[in-house]
Amino acid sequence: MKRSVHFSSFRHDYETPSLLFRYWCDRLGLSPSIDVCATVANTKCVRFFTPKTNGLLQFWSGTCWMNPPYGREIGKWVAKASVAAFHQSATVVALLPARTDTKWWHDYVEPILLGTLPGQVHFLKGRVRFVGAKSSAPFPSVIVVFQPRPPLRLMAAVPKVAGCT
Repeated sequence: MKRSVHFSSFRHDYETPSLLFRYWCDRLGLSPSIDVCATVANTKCVRFFTPKTNGLLQFWSGTCWMNPPYGREIGKWVAKASVAAFHQSATVVALLPARTDTKWWHDYVEPILLGTLPGQVHFLKGRVRFVGAKSSAPFPSVIVVFQPRPPLRLMAAVPKVAGCT
């Protein structure tokens, strides 16, 4: 029996475990008010966008939770999270696969690790077992917090360091 693509799944709607969601919200001191990529059955917030309302086409504001589909479309979701934080002042807490070899990782997560974009990256110990999955995910996961950039007036007030331009 031949398997297509490494560890691929036909499902893209696995639910975030409630304990994981609550733990990271408490640890980060954040309370997401909208789940930007959910279904009625798996949402973590009272307000949410479904596949029908398509979170990619919506305006994200406040503090958002995102557990996107892990298929080919994931790059669009990560890009949207970065744009929502950088240009729309949203804070987006994302549960993502730690795919450090992908374009979306290098474009949107690595700048946070390097300190060129505001945010946080927390690699998870062990493997996530999504609700409804037969076993734990076959890949490592990460919590990425996309944070709004500071207002330009605050950035201008930061003193220059001697020897730096």
